[in-house]
Amino acid sequence: MSNQQINRGNKSINYTLPAPIGGLNVRDSLDLMPQTDAIIMDNYIPEDTKLSLRKGYSVYAKTSSKFLTLASYKKYNEPRFIGISSGKAYNLSSKQNITEYENVSFLENRCQTVQYKDRLFFMNGVDTPKVFYVDDNGDDVFENWGFTAENLIAAKIISGTVSKQFLWFVEKGSMKVWYAKEAGNISGELYSFDLSQVARFGGHIMAVCCWTQDGGQGIDDLTVFITSEGEALVYSGSNPNSADGWELKGSYKLSRPIGYRCAFQYQGDIVLITEEGYLPLSKVLPLSQAGSISTAFSDKIRGLVLDRTANNKNKDGWQGIIYPKGGYCLFNVPVSRNFEQHVINLNTGAWCRFTDIKSYCWELFEGKLYFGSDYGVYLFDDGYSDAGNHIYGEVQQAFSNLGSNNLKKIELLNPRTKSSMRYALVIYTNMDFEERKANYAENVGNIGITKWNEAKWSSLKNPIGTKWQTLKGTIRSQWIANSATGFKASIVFKTKTRGNLIEWYDTGVRYEQASGIL
Repeated sequence: MSNQQINRGNKSINYTLPAPIGGLNVRDSLDLMPQTDAIIMDNYIPEDTKLSLRKGYSVYAKTSSKFLTLASYKKYNEPRFIGISSGKAYNLSSKQNITEYENVSFLENRCQTVQYKDRLFFMNGVDTPKVFYVDDNGDDVFENWGFTAENLIAAKIISGTVSKQFLWFVEKGSMKVWYAKEAGNISGELYSFDLSQVARFGGHIMAVCCWTQDGGQGIDDLTVFITSEGEALVYSGSNPNSADGWELKGSYKLSRPIGYRCAFQYQGDIVLITEEGYLPLSKVLPLSQAGSISTAFSDKIRGLVLDRTANNKNKDGWQGIIYPKGGYCLFNVPVSRNFEQHVINLNTGAWCRFTDIKSYCWELFEGKLYFGSDYGVYLFDDGYSDAGNHIYGEVQQAFSNLGSNNLKKIELLNPRTKSSMRYALVIYTNMDFEERKANYAENVGNIGITKWNEAKWSSLKNPIGTKWQTLKGTIRSQWIANSATGFKASIVFKTKTRGNLIEWYDTGVRYEQASGIL
């Protein structure tokens, strides 16, 4: 009697796939992308060792109209938080006591602001610029600015900045800028500075920037004028009234800037929002001392930014802001009739995207981050829901061969996460660059849909979700059935929650690999 041969199959292989802390990648091909990057990363923030679901926002000031301007007034013991909506200015400093400023009105609600000394200027290219300050008696004062100049139409002033202790103002649609007669002046006479004779590509001035290459106020401070055609005119010196103390160092061609809020300061550098991405001046200007930031901010999400700028560059709302508490820089991007935010971890350089936040403007006040939206002002990074609504997170990790170039059948997944309560989870694998989308549906408490612990939800051909939870402060580890065959796998991780913080550390993958097939 012959022995019957039994085929016991191959042993399963366990592979630990780190969470995609490299962040969103819209630059590299899918085949060459590192496994720690992500093809999609919405509402999850890549940190040093994990991904964390972004926090939500709460209602701060409820009104009947939208806020297009938020500004922070900084004065010792007298800070103010000011918003512009429906032609009116509001004191938002106290959530419990929001008041309207009397005897001040705006024809245009979207303003650019600059503070110098104890004066906060509001400019929009339509109204005569307004100035706000708190006087010696502690009273709030809103009035027209105190500058005058021959041939100046004050209502055309649309933005301003401070460089070398001089206030500079941009005239809308012109190559002419205006500056205070003397350093330190907050009112009085203005002089004009016409750049049309030195600009090589025409256009008009979009921004004036103080570029500090040595990281502080020193002899390396430069004044940079940015034109609508993407030309940077760089001047050295401390006194524009002196031929010996004011010199054009060069004219440099950049990508064209977007909007009058196209520039903001980060450390000693200036970051520009342009049609080709978010670019630090130190990266794009060939000056000998440039180089405080080694790479362009948006290099890794270049494809996403190019798509957004191509289709939305003429829309209002483009803005960049540093959020120190969160450790990231946020770029507000208008998309169709809504907004999204491109967010970079300032420590690691990893990107993600925030969605479902309709934000016309952003501002920091007393270290907290706020945004203006329809019907009011909202406090961001507050709580774990979007004003009571769910936060939807979606991550599609880059394709990985999971340590083997052979054909493989993935059997089990083990997403190791930490959370304080249950949340709705969908997890599955796309194989070999497919773009399969599993529709999201919460499966608890709905008639006709599998409930928690009543069936193996992930044994379904198209899993639609489950309730997933961990004990507070501990990492949940549990294998989930998965069925997919191919050479490279991409983990798709979707969550739906409110009132919860979710952290994703890694994913265990168990598969069998084929041998002798190819």
